Amino acid sequence: MVWAKKKRTHIGKNHYYSTCNKLRKEGRLNDEFEIMMSDLTLEEIIAVKLELAAKSAKQPLYGVPIWFSLYSIVQDAVLKYAFSATRTKREAMRFLGLSPKYYNDLQAKFKPDLYFEQKGGE
Repeated sequence: MVWAKKKRTHIGKNHYYSTCNKLRKEGRLNDEFEIMMSDLTLEEIIAVKLELAAKSAKQPLYGVPIWFSLYSIVQDAVLKYAFSATRTKREAMRFLGLSPKYYNDLQAKFKPDLYFEQKGGE
């Protein structure tokens, strides 16, 4: 069948990247937690995370440039997702619609390879 989807035969380095699998191996994620998280919006998850950070500091997070750091935080998260959703770095670049230079700049800034290759606790 000409219209049938071709089977992917090439497995790139990104194939083995998965944030969920990494967190599971570290014991920081389980099925129950994933189910509870899936009921929350991204905005609620961020708000809860900030509230928990303020609780652990025992005071509001004054002096922390949260607002101006959001852009970088979101870029880092989306880059990690793109790595886990695609097979190769080139495919991740195309998935995000980035030029090669900008993609390489982001890789140098956030180092997603290191995140996925680190073992728990490093």
